Amino acid sequence: MKNPIESYISYTLAAAHRAVHQSLTTALKQHGVQVEVWRVLETLDAQPSQTMGELAKIVLMNPPTLTKMVDRMVMDGLVHRQAGKNDQRQVNLMLTDLGRKRMTQVRQVVQNEDDALCNLLGDSDVARLNDILGRLM
Repeated sequence: MKNPIESYISYTLAAAHRAVHQSLTTALKQHGVQVEVWRVLETLDAQPSQTMGELAKIVLMNPPTLTKMVDRMVMDGLVHRQAGKNDQRQVNLMLTDLGRKRMTQVRQVVQNEDDALCNLLGDSDVARLNDILGRLM
């Protein structure tokens, strides 16, 4: 018998997110990278010199949590902070060479996870799902 909570779209979305996040967490663990770290690396690889505020929005984290994680990433040599060119109070983040190397290593892992989802759903359902979820965002 189906639990009544499963009839709510908000529950189904949360359960799907949890399953996908857990699978990605497991896949990235072999490289010692958390999902959130991958998001930061991927974002900085595509858009260098992000401010902490911009990055927090993109990687879906609240700023204090992102700051703590970035502190660890700096200590691990993956990113470095740079004072803003126009505003010295602003901090921009840049990938280091090690950060770029780690990004290259984990990108294929994430792509494999995405490919598995695409194989499960099929191209037309993936396109529809991306469209639907995009409207929710």
